[in-house]
Amino acid sequence: MRIAVIADTHDRYPPGLPARLATADEIWHLGDVCAPEVLGEFEQLGKPLHVVLGNNEAHNLWPLALSLEREGWRFYLTHIPPRSVPRGTHAVLHGHTHVPRDEVDPAGVRWLNPGCISRPSRGAPASFAWLTVERGRPLGWKLMRL
Repeated sequence: MRIAVIADTHDRYPPGLPARLATADEIWHLGDVCAPEVLGEFEQLGKPLHVVLGNNEAHNLWPLALSLEREGWRFYLTHIPPRSVPRGTHAVLHGHTHVPRDEVDPAGVRWLNPGCISRPSRGAPASFAWLTVERGRPLGWKLMRL
């Protein structure tokens, strides 16, 4: 399974991004969409789209966090990195910092951030990521700089 992971669109994204994500099995957005209409082109791709609420939303259309399981892997999606995660979580995916991240904590939980698609900061270019999930195989994480 190949999942496109984006975060922090803040009402905009680079031209052609939806076309680049068309081969995804699912799309996960880690918050700060801002205007829900921004997701229109992604919804038209017909792929499952999972979105969490960011700290810049002026609505509450999405949950603050999502726990998802794919191919035996348990994921926790949220915008702001949490202090703790549900027991049994294999990977936490978050946005908010606008800086890509791929770290494993002492408990063995992997922390992933695709960076910011619209307003990168701290010297990081605009980016998204591909998450590859296969039962019995290590998670694949490929950062795509724009």
